Amino acid sequence: MSSKRYTDEFKIEAVRQVTDHRFKVAEVAELLVVTTHSLDAWMRKFGKRGVVQRAEVDQSAEVRRLKAELRRVTEERDILKKAAAYFAKG
Repeated sequence: MSSKRYTDEFKIEAVRQVTDHRFKVAEVAELLVVTTHSLDAWMRKFGKRGVVQRAEVDQSAEVRRLKAELRRVTEERDILKKAAAYFAKG
């Protein structure tokens, strides 16, 4: 059986449920369908620096979103350029 992979964003949000919202580890683990062992490990990894780590993750997600938008807009621009050239000939 292969182990399930979770993103750092998911792990940090799970840790925040325990640290910021004061939910019990067992409750959060059950709600997210993860083991308490995994959640404890995430707490050790992200707990102390979770706020800084979350900001980095948020920035990384924003950069990915902006790059995707840039690709889309560039493609649209190129299509419009080709269409303008085509209609200018005709």
